[in-house]
Amino acid sequence: MPDPTTRRSLLAASAAVTAAAVAPRALAATASRLARQAADAQADGIAYQAWTTAADWGDGEALGTGVVSGARPGLRIEAAAGTADYLDPHTGATADWEWASWTSPERPLAVAATQAVVSWNAEAPAGTWIAVELRGAYPDETRTPWYVMGRWAAGDQDIRRTSVDGQQDGRSSVRTDTFAIDTPASGLRLATCQLRLTLHRRPGTALTPVVRRLGVLTSDLPERSEVPATGPGPAAGCELPVPRYSQETHQGQYPRYDSGGEAWCSPTSSQMVIAYWGRTPAPADLAWVDPAYPDPQVCQAARGTYDYQYQGCGNWPFNAAYAATYPDLRAVVTRLRSLTDAETLILAGIPVITSVCFLPSELDGAGYGTAGHLMTVIGFTTDGDVIANDPAAPSDEAVRRVYRRHQFENAWLRTSWTNAEGVATSGSGGICYLYFPAEPTAPQVRALAACGVR
Repeated sequence: MPDPTTRRSLLAASAAVTAAAVAPRALAATASRLARQAADAQADGIAYQAWTTAADWGDGEALGTGVVSGARPGLRIEAAAGTADYLDPHTGATADWEWASWTSPERPLAVAATQAVVSWNAEAPAGTWIAVELRGAYPDETRTPWYVMGRWAAGDQDIRRTSVDGQQDGRSSVRTDTFAIDTPASGLRLATCQLRLTLHRRPGTALTPVVRRLGVLTSDLPERSEVPATGPGPAAGCELPVPRYSQETHQGQYPRYDSGGEAWCSPTSSQMVIAYWGRTPAPADLAWVDPAYPDPQVCQAARGTYDYQYQGCGNWPFNAAYAATYPDLRAVVTRLRSLTDAETLILAGIPVITSVCFLPSELDGAGYGTAGHLMTVIGFTTDGDVIANDPAAPSDEAVRRVYRRHQFENAWLRTSWTNAEGVATSGSGGICYLYFPAEPTAPQVRALAACGVR
């Protein structure tokens, strides 16, 4: 559970019911209620937009890229637009790469934003990688630089997957995976944004990455150390059969990937939900893991999410991108407004990986405090309390926990709190990862739309 105030300088921010069993209950939710939830999300300062269709990809400026047709349209290299050197800062190696690019239209933001997080789903076979950038305009129509939001490869043999530090223009900056206005109290906001993808491959090959989804979460949340309590909703008594993995059983493993234990809450949570959807690494992918280690798939998730600049596995978009490397899975990083939104997703069979921070006294039953931790909401008790798979447990068997509803909601949704040192710092503001099938059911489509995700 790395401390975001030291490892990441910005964050202004078993089973009783199976997914199949709860789906009919989702059908009982009215369309008007779900539409109202989606509208409320924007009213509460949260918006998510995505590029996923052939029309979406066709609407941008293409330099050497083309659209892959089919049930899941995507963007690929059609004919390289050029060749460029890339000096990998983590290996010192320089290599030539063919490249092609796609730039989205510049869109006004539904929510003028103080923060933005970009996430993507892509296939990147060995010998390929992608760079993802964001540029925005302020109300005075001046623009930010093109900020690098990630240089990403599915593996670690061609380049080292990395965020980029030190990006700023005096009014905004990027810290690891999050764009933010430096002084939100000034009233400055991002009014528009556009995204750019640059696809790379080894020269002279026909290889290509394929980007299936590109999304951006923009938000403008009020500073709040306490959030209003919500009461139990329609998911009371529902629990999804999400497998349980402990991060603590990996303590000290693989120092090159941040040594397991408390540093692996994010990949452990990701792997639990990946396994829930029935996806597992191929045996060949686990051949590098010491056979004496339990749950080798968690080690693979740590390797697949590790950010060589951040020096940890907690990069939000890298976790989503890793989940989406599994066939037929989609993944997004977004924000939810309350546990009511989480209940909508649970009813549709979709677990919610949440980012929380709290003192030991603020979450009864946890037995620890944290300045930044990922755990998965898998259901709710009949009283509406949260059932969570919390990887900060001594064993897989101890991962399932029940936390008091409002305590958990506050630890997740607040944007400011006072840490163990008595210092005012930031909270996640409801950040979550959502992983779901590439062909979601009708109830899942409705539930995601109610939470602003299409």
